[in-house]
Amino acid sequence: MNYKKVAEEINRALGEDNIQAAAHCATRLRLVLKDSSKVDQKALDNNDAVKGTFEANDQFQIIIGAGDVDNVYDELIKITNVKEASTADLKAVAASGKKNNPIMAFIKVLSDIFVPIVPALVAGGLLMALNNVLTAQNLFGPQSVVEMFPNITDVASIINLLASAPFAFLPILVGFSATKRFGGNPYLGAAIGMAMVMPDLINGYGVANAIADGSMNYWHIFGMNVAQTGYQGSVLPVLVVAWILATLEKFFHKRIPNAFDFTFTPMLAIIITGFLTFIIVGPIMRIVSDGLTEGLVWLYNTTGAIGLGVFGLFYSPIVITGLHQSFPAIETTLLADVARTGGSFIFPVASMANVGQGAATLAIMLLTKNKKQKSLATSASISAMLGITEPAIFGVNLKLKFPFICGMIASAVSCIFIGALHVLSVAMGPASVIGFISITPKSIPYFMIGIVISICVGFITTYAYGKRHMSVFADDDTSVAKVVTKINADPEVSIVQDEVLTAPIKGTPISLKDVNDPVFAQEMMGKGIAIIPEKGIIYAPADGELTVLYDSKHAYGLKTVHGAEILIHIGIDTVKLSGKHFETNRKYGDLVKKGDILGTVDLDAVKKAGFDPTVMMIITNTNDYKAVEAINTVSVDGDQDLLALSAYYEN
Repeated sequence: MNYKKVAEEINRALGEDNIQAAAHCATRLRLVLKDSSKVDQKALDNNDAVKGTFEANDQFQIIIGAGDVDNVYDELIKITNVKEASTADLKAVAASGKKNNPIMAFIKVLSDIFVPIVPALVAGGLLMALNNVLTAQNLFGPQSVVEMFPNITDVASIINLLASAPFAFLPILVGFSATKRFGGNPYLGAAIGMAMVMPDLINGYGVANAIADGSMNYWHIFGMNVAQTGYQGSVLPVLVVAWILATLEKFFHKRIPNAFDFTFTPMLAIIITGFLTFIIVGPIMRIVSDGLTEGLVWLYNTTGAIGLGVFGLFYSPIVITGLHQSFPAIETTLLADVARTGGSFIFPVASMANVGQGAATLAIMLLTKNKKQKSLATSASISAMLGITEPAIFGVNLKLKFPFICGMIASAVSCIFIGALHVLSVAMGPASVIGFISITPKSIPYFMIGIVISICVGFITTYAYGKRHMSVFADDDTSVAKVVTKINADPEVSIVQDEVLTAPIKGTPISLKDVNDPVFAQEMMGKGIAIIPEKGIIYAPADGELTVLYDSKHAYGLKTVHGAEILIHIGIDTVKLSGKHFETNRKYGDLVKKGDILGTVDLDAVKKAGFDPTVMMIITNTNDYKAVEAINTVSVDGDQDLLALSAYYEN
């Protein structure tokens, strides 16, 4: 690689004098730009040395690869005369030019809390939808399925039990996740959530009736009458309670001596939070929560089809901003008390919007003659139809602009239709063409008609407009974003050999797709595996030579005797620690044997510093192999086989 030439090309693509600060880690350039709109993305995409680009944490990151990125960085510094910076310096520069956005921060908190528990809610929601299918009148005839086939009554009863559990005990799930997010012990959060749904309390769904008929029980505490109220299905009260619990726990950890901390901190945090929950926080937050839910229902009932059409028009732009991550909190509240709210209007709107974007992408697939674009549009359209719109929106529609707008219009038209017919969901589920399973049974036909409308409008408007502007679909079109990992479609016979690599650290293997970093999760650097570490000793996974070793000691590059190029990356963004908590006696160029200790990391200190300690083992020359496959998915140690590399061979 001609490092100087690559640096010059990158600098031109970024724009003259546009780099404010520059740093690099083991795989990528990390840049703070003065104006990201000046970036010539097309030029970067066409650069063979650039394996991908993305923006995160106010940094424009360019993926070059281990062993090359430091050389490109050195040349870039010479060309631009930008002062060399550490990643910590870079973060400070980015932060100095960034205005705090409390709304986005709040949305991020909600996202962090609800994303982990969504699978439980979706499972409960789909089971609830199945129960509705079995018990609904007039769905398949005047009688329900259970009435037609009485022998499945108990089956439906168990399904209903399983479906109701995540919502009835929602405070436990939210308490666990929220307390963890706020920095407390999640098991204490679950405990306080359990207290809020104890059977001794009046069920949260029956509080209003208990107060009305005088059957509410009260505690008499310091002259106050405290209602023995449960919080089944509640969200907002639990969020506040979890924050209080985590805050108290951290307060006591700092002030109680270590000898007594383990015993008394949990007790004090729970008892104080418990009293505050039932005396002050719970009653106030119940009023606020009920008011918010009633307000949304009133808004929907008042604005009707037009209001829902406006919501549908802007749903996809909302997805781009990330604001849609706050919707599960609202939707969960609506679904937790379907008898009062009638259900949720958010899920049907999301379904219409997703399908509209998918239909627009499908039209692009038929219009374009560009093979790469056609392939991307094909997979992205299917994904969007099934509820995952990011590939369609970011990979195709936004790049061409008009398909995205056509998808918005399709969503608006279909949402006006379902709004006029009051189509609501009674469960969470896949916001897609199969979303009918979560819809009120009587409204399923209207929902499906809305889906057809969204598909037709999105497809026809996109196709009609695109047909008149065929120039944008020429064979050499590069306006659509390239797949960030540049994979050779027809690999030649490689000189590498089959090889089995052992684990670089003791721990539990997980898929790279589960790693909280897009570079690794999307396999931009190559295929491999990740490990949740249990001990902080790093081992050589094969015989070879160390080709990458930074002062930060958070990453090792190894070229094996059989030709594999391996990157061992310890933790996510741990380059910011500048070597703190890492130790190594190795140096660049050292020859190592399989199982040799490369270095150590203090996992507890890394976690305490706020970093994810997950270890990634990446095969950076993945294209030289026919397959890179995990051969162990249970807990492994440094001497156990973990990854199998299969080479190409001539017939």
